[in-house]
Amino acid sequence: MKVSAKPAEVKLPTLAFKLDQQTLQAFEGETILKAAQRHGVDIPHLCHKDGLRADGNCRACVVEIKGERTLAPSCCRTVTAGMEVQANSERAVKSRKMVLELLLSDMPAVGHKWNDANASTGSVGQHGELSAWASRLGVTVRPELQALRRAQPATDLSHPAMAVNLDACIQCTRCVRACREVQVNDVIGYAHRGAQSQIVFDLNDAMGNSSCVACGECVQVCPTGALMPKTQMGSQALDKTVDSVCPFCGVGCLLTYKVKNNKIISVDGRDGPANQSRLCVKGRFGFDYVHHPHRLTQPLIRRADVPKDSTVLRDPAEWATVFREASWDEALDLAGGTLKGLRDTHGRKALAGFGSAKGSNEEAYLFQKLVRTGFGSNNVDHCTRLCHASSVAALLEGIGSGAVSNQVNDVDHAELILVIGSNTAGNHPVAATWMKNAAKRGLKIVTADPRGTDLDKHAWRKLQFKADTDVALINAMIQTIIEEGLADAAFISARVSNFEALRDSVRAFSPQAMAPVCGVPAAAIREVARAYAKAKAAMIFWGMGVSQHVHGTDNVRSLMALCLVAGQIGKPGSGLHPLRGQNNVQGASDAGLIPMMFPNYQRVDDSAAHQWFEDFWGMTLDDQPGYTVVEIMHKALAPESDPHKVRGMYIMGENPAMSDPDLNQARRALASLSHLVVQDIFMTETAWLADVVLPAGAWPEKTGTVSNTDRMLQLGRQAIDPPGDARPDLWIIQQIAHRMGLTWNYPGENCGVALVYEEMRQTMHTAIGGISWERLQREGSVTYPCLNADDPGLATVFTDHFPTPDGRAHLVPTTLTLAAEKPDAAYPLVLITGRQLEHWHTGSMTRRSAVLDALEPVATASVNAGELARLGLTAGAMVTLRSRRGTLDVQLRRDDGTPDGTVFMPFAYREAAANLLTHAALDPFAKIPEFKYCAVCITPVS
Repeated sequence: MKVSAKPAEVKLPTLAFKLDQQTLQAFEGETILKAAQRHGVDIPHLCHKDGLRADGNCRACVVEIKGERTLAPSCCRTVTAGMEVQANSERAVKSRKMVLELLLSDMPAVGHKWNDANASTGSVGQHGELSAWASRLGVTVRPELQALRRAQPATDLSHPAMAVNLDACIQCTRCVRACREVQVNDVIGYAHRGAQSQIVFDLNDAMGNSSCVACGECVQVCPTGALMPKTQMGSQALDKTVDSVCPFCGVGCLLTYKVKNNKIISVDGRDGPANQSRLCVKGRFGFDYVHHPHRLTQPLIRRADVPKDSTVLRDPAEWATVFREASWDEALDLAGGTLKGLRDTHGRKALAGFGSAKGSNEEAYLFQKLVRTGFGSNNVDHCTRLCHASSVAALLEGIGSGAVSNQVNDVDHAELILVIGSNTAGNHPVAATWMKNAAKRGLKIVTADPRGTDLDKHAWRKLQFKADTDVALINAMIQTIIEEGLADAAFISARVSNFEALRDSVRAFSPQAMAPVCGVPAAAIREVARAYAKAKAAMIFWGMGVSQHVHGTDNVRSLMALCLVAGQIGKPGSGLHPLRGQNNVQGASDAGLIPMMFPNYQRVDDSAAHQWFEDFWGMTLDDQPGYTVVEIMHKALAPESDPHKVRGMYIMGENPAMSDPDLNQARRALASLSHLVVQDIFMTETAWLADVVLPAGAWPEKTGTVSNTDRMLQLGRQAIDPPGDARPDLWIIQQIAHRMGLTWNYPGENCGVALVYEEMRQTMHTAIGGISWERLQREGSVTYPCLNADDPGLATVFTDHFPTPDGRAHLVPTTLTLAAEKPDAAYPLVLITGRQLEHWHTGSMTRRSAVLDALEPVATASVNAGELARLGLTAGAMVTLRSRRGTLDVQLRRDDGTPDGTVFMPFAYREAAANLLTHAALDPFAKIPEFKYCAVCITPVS
């Protein structure tokens, strides 16, 4: 990727004004409050908070301006040239003290929380920032005012995560602005008038009964403890705070852990480039999983009297029925020694490894290096095969890079965005806030999905197409753009190849012809296509609804063609963005945790790349691509006569016994292995099938880097110690390597993470060459590609060429391909699987979070009201959901966004694992399974 020169520092115009008789400089458009703060003058404020729109309602920040009759709120009054301001005049100070005294007089006698880590204004008292400012100004409450204290509202503890203490509310409306204007959830409002005015949730519902999605933004901005995490009720002195990054999705929100007694008490969002202090329910309230009693704390070895079977639904607390405790030396010797023996006896193809997108880049790099140099093959993969493999395959083929072209917050520069196959508000909630913020400013959002999503209410147009018809819809849009002369001819001529073949192929995809196929009216297809092509800048976002099909690669090829034909790439507010699902699926892929690529997407069968890595690692390497996730399972079930039968596996932080398609087959495959080593933090469904289980550290218990969906390399820092004798993943990988005969040496803090990173950086110099470990420690987050120490990183790429051999993008025509299995009389419904807001991946972490599991405790299957009527069932009924591969019992939920003939199920529930039903058919190019389409039936539970 070409990296532009470092942009010149922007210097804002300044103007002179006087503050307390001193002539100072303010930036044009700067408020009096901010200018004063920059020059070391603190003005009290309560309703104001950085990141929120200034409201000026508390009147604690008033100042006196020469020539004006009334005092002015400094938080929302901008400086003008020659303005003379008295911040500490007798009149201004007297007014502030009165405001603070009146507010204090209405407070409850005992506060609810607060410690130094909660406030922005130094030490605090029982009512947070209000007490802090009162103390600084020497304000106390006169007895006659205390006697007038209002009747205190009752505390609302109905929500699993948050306490509502409106007796401490000063009606500053921070929470209202945070909910409505920052997160755009529109739950919190301000109701009634005069003495009866109050903060309300929806129509004055209890918080736990409201439509609150528990992002916790209101808690983070509340200045008095009127809204707070339940974990901080009462006195909470902290031992420390630690800055890190959230491990729950690809957005990569920066956060701060609050720690006491080696326990995470609460979490605040940090002002990072991807989140600007925002978090979602998982990042805010989902970290108690690390303290769950199910944590693995000692190495385990399968008991000799317990043979393997595919039973995985066991009580994790009863691990001793299958395993015995062992020392680390015994467990590692057995794990590594047996893998080495299988390799030496049956050949290098006999072993395989599954790494993790939930860990760090350094772990991913070292894991794939272990498989390639220790196991001797390229049989290494991770969950990208199950989420965005088709996106990466198509992007590499078409534009030479599998990464996003521009970042999520670039929607600020877009005129229109197309969000297809993504429930962004549920799966990437903080990313969705940028879209909702931009929509309020005029951005046109087009949503396209078989299901209705929460983003629809903010959309300009909604295209609810039939499942399995992505190519029909997208190609019809391309056909419209070309036939109506809206294609960017200059861009195509200069930067695109194979246009004529594409033009000829889409002639059969007119909107009239495709409307009955995809279920979207031809007029709607044309309208959206025209708006996309004519927009000054437009972006396309997609999720696993696009990628998880047997035609997933074709889906992404079509989206690329749509983008390229319209010339909507290589400039601010335009481009292609596959929203990454797990926290480090981008980084793990970058680091080479895939079977056909070395780090930095260098093909293993490319002779130059192969030779470079042989020289760099000092080892002979396999020059043929390895098996992918599902192929490895097939090879585990291969007959003994197969010379490439997989006999041993090492699985780090993955749970294929829940995440793979056709779970009955996947579990049989895992149980059939001669030797399985599982490294994890819990006794997962996969761990029950292991011979050796190695207890690892959770994300807050280690230091390392991750790469988010925006191509930001970010540093996570250890906040707490692992429980018992659990050890960091990086240490365990190195110990296995030693027992495989490798002579690795990575000394230093945190298991040599800095040395591992710097080695990885050498293999990825065209991406992260300019990001040293010291720079990461200093800056915390750096965008790549970044080639030298002075390079700020490039947020928008492909500005003048693509990283292909000829510098041009290559169009690939697509045709209609049907799903591997269609509904019929026996199985009349289509099953779509996916994630939900409160739970993540296979649920091993979030189902062990008290708050998250309280919010969504039960596995459900969603159908619309019409489908319920046709089935003769009611919401809440227990039903049996059946496919040709498996059966499960689940509770029905009504969701009118689910189309006719369709069922939606999240896949995070072990007791009703959706992947017992899904099809193992693969996309022929990316080898990704078809999770988003299979035939099922529903019957009442007997």
